[in-house]
Amino acid sequence: MAKAPAKPETEEATVAKGGSKKLVVIIAALVVLLVAVGGGLGFMLMKKKHTEGEADGAHAAEPEKPKVVVDKGKPPTFVPLEAFTVNLAPENGEHFLQALLVLKVADPKAGDELKMYMPEIRHRVNLILSGRRPSELVSIQGREDLAEEIMEETNDVLGYPPPPKRSTRRAVEPTGPVLAVLFNTFIVQ
Repeated sequence: MAKAPAKPETEEATVAKGGSKKLVVIIAALVVLLVAVGGGLGFMLMKKKHTEGEADGAHAAEPEKPKVVVDKGKPPTFVPLEAFTVNLAPENGEHFLQALLVLKVADPKAGDELKMYMPEIRHRVNLILSGRRPSELVSIQGREDLAEEIMEETNDVLGYPPPPKRSTRRAVEPTGPVLAVLFNTFIVQ
């Protein structure tokens, strides 16, 4: 027996098949898009956690600086700095400061370490000095505050954190190898 020829599909059936194909393609494209967006977000979150882990690991791997112990049986080491001449912050005309500083350090090893960082130390001291007004430097308290700030900045250059403050703004004790900043010459004009 011979097969009957297939009936040609009606126009409506052909349109329905074409419409359902378009619908399937659109749904597939949306699924692919959602998977791509989800993967991208997941990758970004993983990257962020990985970066935070590296930062935490870097801090954990970096050894803390040892607490500075001063041996009272040995004399301290003094490291002189070259003269500083800076313009002070403006106040009733122009003024300048000329100062010779000496850093009192815990031991000779700390003195040698200071010399390696001297360009950065001088830079920070210059910034501190040039930010002062003449009226702040007239009193003994103003000079002591200046010396303390220079000490903290110098210890910071060496990687030591600043000491905790008392209620009177005075440090409890130095936390780094620089124990004091001494002024050999201090001229404000």
